[in-house]
Amino acid sequence: MKSISKIKVRYAETDAMQVVHHANYYIYFEVAREEFIEQFGITYKEMEDQGIMMPLVETQCKYIDAARYGDNLIIETEYDEITPIKVSLKYTVKRENDNNLVATGKTLQTFVDSKTFKIINIKKVHPEIWSKLTKY
Repeated sequence: MKSISKIKVRYAETDAMQVVHHANYYIYFEVAREEFIEQFGITYKEMEDQGIMMPLVETQCKYIDAARYGDNLIIETEYDEITPIKVSLKYTVKRENDNNLVATGKTLQTFVDSKTFKIINIKKVHPEIWSKLTKY
């Protein structure tokens, strides 16, 4: 299952050349990741309220073409892998007006207990959330 997120590049996200600063792609990935999770009927807030956090442990971004101030970007997000202790997502960023590939990326997160920050097996500890995250 994929989700589609749309982001308009804001002036504050660009450098003097009006090109998106590389660090902003990770913010775009975060927005897309939240929207991806929400399509399963759960939010980060709801997970945190149940004592689950999902810290990033690995990130990757390959920059292919410059995104510029005013560009409308489309971010496709999908599972790369999901297990009861970790989730890996992959991202494809395209410019909307010409469909050119701008960047690709991946993130890896683990499921941890919010009090101990120890890795948990979400399938065992929160089977209802595991069921939602794997229903498609």
